[in-house]
Amino acid sequence: QVQFVESGGGLVQPGGSLRLSCVASGFFLQYYAVGWFRQAPGKDREWVSCISSSDGSTLYTDSVKGRFTISKDSAKNTVYLQMSSLKPEDTAVYYCAADLERTRCSYGPTTWNYWGQGTQVTVSA
Repeated sequence: QVQFVESGGGLVQPGGSLRLSCVASGFFLQYYAVGWFRQAPGKDREWVSCISSSDGSTLYTDSVKGRFTISKDSAKNTVYLQMSSLKPEDTAVYYCAADLERTRCSYGPTTWNYWGQGTQVTVSA
């Protein structure tokens, strides 16, 4: 059975850190582009980051560059999002996703086939 299970969300103070994890089963992350999205209340879902399986290269939206790091452990079939220097505007439900039609991330149109259930990240004093 295909599953993509997220964990690691929670409440953190501004300037704090949090690491999100997504564990895949039924498919192998090592073969596909894998990314993170987020959605704040009343806003559209926003792309955050992506990691390529072809060469391990990464992409980030401008608002998180230098603060967030995407990585994966193929042996554990897990993708991570390490978030540091968190800001209140980072508050959102975060989703992991996998694109089964790509090995390399890009800014162009994509198809995201599998999604995690979402995990809430709240940054507040």
